[in-house]
Amino acid sequence: MSVPAVTLFGVTISKLNMEQTVEYLTSAIESGTPHQVITANPIMMMEGLRNEKYREVLKQAELVVPDGAGLVWAARYAGNPVAERVAGYDLLHRLLERGQRFGWKVYLLGAAPDVVRDAAERLRQLYPGIRIAGYRDGFFTDDQDEEIVREIAGLKPDLLFVANSLHRQEPWIGQYKRRLRVPVMMGVGGSFDIIAGRLKRAPLLFQKLRLEWLFRLLQEPSRYKRMLDLPKFVIHVIRNKESIRREQKEL
Repeated sequence: MSVPAVTLFGVTISKLNMEQTVEYLTSAIESGTPHQVITANPIMMMEGLRNEKYREVLKQAELVVPDGAGLVWAARYAGNPVAERVAGYDLLHRLLERGQRFGWKVYLLGAAPDVVRDAAERLRQLYPGIRIAGYRDGFFTDDQDEEIVREIAGLKPDLLFVANSLHRQEPWIGQYKRRLRVPVMMGVGGSFDIIAGRLKRAPLLFQKLRLEWLFRLLQEPSRYKRMLDLPKFVIHVIRNKESIRREQKEL
């Protein structure tokens, strides 16, 4: 299935809405074709502009969805708007909801030991039709990668959710996705902390005002440095408006 897209700084962003994205990934699971799904936001895009290796991970992903409201704005500003924001946290839940029909298997990787354990238990309660194939915390070293990859590949989950920092989760999935052979592999950041009840999701008002980043900052003030990338992204898009529009003509 060809995915309609907008290109921003060399990264292909899906224009599918949430429902279409779920249908697309359902087809990927049915076919068994490995897909790395990246829920992109301006902070990740700025990291890609600074770091060529990270940018290559974004470019090589099978599906990049516009998680951040800043990407929705940038696509519209470039004259090639996306259908809507596809938030990673919501996509995770929509996929699990869909998976109940088919008994999909899920593996959770990342976060602190008690957080991933509680997240797994909470998801079992919320979605009794899915199967938690396994889970493991994110406190592992590079020399443990081989063991983890073998474990996940052997369990053959349909969905792999990786909760870690953006500097680690996307590159890790990108490095091992061919060996993992999981149909849907997605970095989910702090989602396990929310599912496990350690953090709160932004209230609906904050979501409607596109201020989820502010709510997250209020909960985790230590994130203030990375939040500086939000205005930097806006400035970069405005300064490069013509080159972005040329990208659209080349699609």
